[in-house]
Amino acid sequence: MVRAELLDAALRTIADAGRDVSILIVPGGGPFADTVRDADQRFGLTDDAAHWMAVLAMDQYAHLIASRLPNSVLVSSPGDIESALVQQQLLVLAPYQWLRDVDPLPHSWDVTSDSIAAWIAGQLGASRLVLVKPPGAWRPDIVDPYFSDVLPTHISASIITADRIAELGKAIAARAI
Repeated sequence: MVRAELLDAALRTIADAGRDVSILIVPGGGPFADTVRDADQRFGLTDDAAHWMAVLAMDQYAHLIASRLPNSVLVSSPGDIESALVQQQLLVLAPYQWLRDVDPLPHSWDVTSDSIAAWIAGQLGASRLVLVKPPGAWRPDIVDPYFSDVLPTHISASIITADRIAELGKAIAARAI
């Protein structure tokens, strides 16, 4: 679980980098997705129900991030993104509606916000994707199993844990979407 002070430090770093590059934040599900995982274990949700509930968890986290990030705007579609980029704001994606409209990914716990971010980066023609993971989360399987299947080969991906903020700023500055 990401503590508020680590989240705020990461958001400050993103805001600083956002002065020089366009940034779209695709949130994970965070504690909201953990609640869906718990509900799945308790109630035995269908794959479809668990998938859409987890995507809605990403929307909830998007609202939390947008509320804590100055000069940010919540977006939910490619059209919203295009319009908001003109205003030079930091974009925070609430992905449910976009994903619901096109339903591009398998419905499984093998597909998390990692794969969703990779798919979105591909749809937007991004050259770089930076994933921010919880502190101390580094391990060989840090991304979901579907991530490498959906990440376009032209996109450079970096993975940073929230307790390594200096590396986050460098990764974003390298080239972000």
